[in-house]
Parts: sequence; structure tokens; C-alpha cells
Amino acid sequence: MTQSLLNADTLLPTDAGEAALVGRVWLPGVEGPAVVRLEGDRLIDITASFPTISALCDSPQPAEAARQAPGEPVGTLADVLSNTGPDGALGEGPHLLAPVDLQAIKAAGVTFAASMLERVIEERARGAAEAAQSFRAEIDALIGNDLRALKPGSEQAEALKAMLVERGAWSQYLEVGIGPDAEIFTKSQPMSAIGAGAAAGLHPKSAWNNPEPEVVLAVSSFGAIVGATLGNDVNLRDVEGRSALLLGKAKDNNASCAIGPFLRLFDGGFSLDDVRSMEIALHIEGEDGFELTGSSSMGEISRDPEDLVGQMIGPQHQYPDGAVLFLGTMFAPVKDRKSEGGGFTHDYGDVVTVSTPKLGRLVNVMRASSDCPAWTFGAGALMRNLAGRGVLG
Repeated sequence: MTQSLLNADTLLPTDAGEAALVGRVWLPGVEGPAVVRLEGDRLIDITASFPTISALCDSPQPAEAARQAPGEPVGTLADVLSNTGPDGALGEGPHLLAPVDLQAIKAAGVTFAASMLERVIEERARGAAEAAQSFRAEIDALIGNDLRALKPGSEQAEALKAMLVERGAWSQYLEVGIGPDAEIFTKSQPMSAIGAGAAAGLHPKSAWNNPEPEVVLAVSSFGAIVGATLGNDVNLRDVEGRSALLLGKAKDNNASCAIGPFLRLFDGGFSLDDVRSMEIALHIEGEDGFELTGSSSMGEISRDPEDLVGQMIGPQHQYPDGAVLFLGTMFAPVKDRKSEGGGFTHDYGDVVTVSTPKLGRLVNVMRASSDCPAWTFGAGALMRNLAGRGVLG
């Protein structure tokens, strides 16, 4: 695929004119990234004031700081998007990057009842997609929809746990789904996330996998939730299904973490309450003509986003460069693609779109991780580049 996947008319939030949108672009002239804000149809380089998105998120009022920072035009959004593709730049101009940099990239798992049950099915099926259908019926018959209104860690949850243990149906996924402790894991490494328009990676050994459309919160180093964006927590169901101890292999591969298109900072017109009521849409379009649509309602999350952030960062765990946190998804596709009862799995070339009106659209094309551009520009390279440009205080 040689053309950009991105369209400036559909990429942005529906109220983009009022939104505090920031991100990152690659500047070929300095061979490094710039922190930018969106101003009308132009991207403004504010790196001289905020060398990293991490530093911006740590400012007292990030949205106002981004709006007031002096800067220089990089170009129009349309020009930058037209130059952004699966292999990075499609030309010689700037191209879009993920809107995060030095932050730890964390994820909360099993935060929705529907996806929790799918994790249980993966475990019972031992990673075999063809066995999932019968296990899905067995689990549903035993549990039904009882878990959707269940508060994790409550007396009711403990009573259900005791019943499931007695019947031999307990699972480690049910433990983090309805127990007191959330599953918070490292999705990817700082500086490794890909942005909108890039190729997203699937480990070539995986034969059963899916996208996970999620809201991603930006959290400062002192634990303040300062904004939100979209993410695709690419998941290898066969690998994790074989053993939960393979979570790192299932989740953290080259180009397997997509975040974007822009980070929307909280202000008077956008807050965590907006995140709590979001409907996250997913659309998959394959080169074989296959299409799949779905959605994930943040209103059905089992743990409040503030609780998840509180379990991630605090006296027990610090992140001096801040963190971003994937909030989980209730979407687990089961539509058959290749064979009856085989469920869904990706084909290379699938175009995946994650969207919601107040955050815009994150679009990526799926490839083998080994065929995606290698990750070569890490935290050390960023510091050397910024120092050479004279923008570090």
C-alpha cells in the first residue's frame, strides 16, 4: 500500500475547532520529532516550549499551556497526512507520529464483562480458535450476563468467585475481572508506539488475533489525568490463550501498539466524564472484501477510569515521565472469517479504523511485525536529537 490512509476531513474530532489537540510529527530537516498543536488547519511546532509531550502533560494546565505556547508553522494538516503512510514518510515532508513519547505505555486488561468471558474462553480453548465455540456456549450457560453489573471486589463478587471455584470454573481472568486488583500490564515501551496511518504489527507466528479498540488516557508524573486519545491494543489470542505467562509475547511486538491520531487535552469543554460516556467504534476492511464492524461502550466498563489510574500510579508505583493507560475493551470479534466456527482473525492488509466523535479516527493497516518499519528511534536518540537542536532547558 503506497497511498496515505488518512483524510483530514474525517480524521479529527467533530468539535475539533474547540478542542485542545496536540501531537507529534517527524521533521526531516532536523531528523527528529516535533511537538505540535493543531491550530485551524495548521500544525504549529511548540517544541521550543515543550520538547516532549511528557513535559507538556506535566505542566500545571496542559491545554492552556499548549494553546499559549509560541511556535512555528510546520504545514497544513492535509499536507502532513498526505505524506504519512505505512512505511513512514511518503515524500520528503513531515509525517505524523504517535502523540506520546517518554511516557510508560500501560494497559488495563479484563475491564469489561464481555471481553473477560472471551479471555476465559481463550484459556479453556488453549489458544485453539476451533475449540472456542463450544467453550463459549459452556461459559455462557454457567455465567450468563450476571457479571455485567457486578462491582469488582464487592461481597457479591466474592460470593460468585466461591461458587465458580466450587464448580471448577474459576479462572485467572475472572480473578482480575471481578476481584479487587485490576490487571495493569506494560503494553509497549516508551517511544515505540506507532501513530495514525502507520503499519500495525502482528507476530508472524500468530494465527488467531484481533484488534482491541480502546480509549487511552494520558497521565502526568504526579498522577493527574490530563487527556485522552485512541488506541489499538493489538492482541494475539492464540499466544495468550496458550498461557497467560506469554502476555508479553502476545502484546509487545514491533508496531503492535497504535495510538492517535492526536492527544486531546482536558479543558472546560472536554473532561473525564466525556470519556466515561464514549462509544468506541471499530471497522475492519480486508483486501479479501471481508468487513467487520463493532463497538465498545465505556458506560459498561467494570472499573472506573480513575480507579484504574489509581491502581497504576501512586505511592506504590511512580512514573517520572508520566504514563498512558489503555482502558480495555468490551469488543472481542467472533464473526467467522475463514471457516465455520473458526471466529475472526486478521489477514495482512486489513485496514482497521478505531473512532469516536470527540477523539477522531485512528486508522492503521495490518502487517507482520517483521515487515513493519523497525523501531530504531528510542529515548536515547530523542535526547541526543533535542540536545543537538538546542531545545532542552
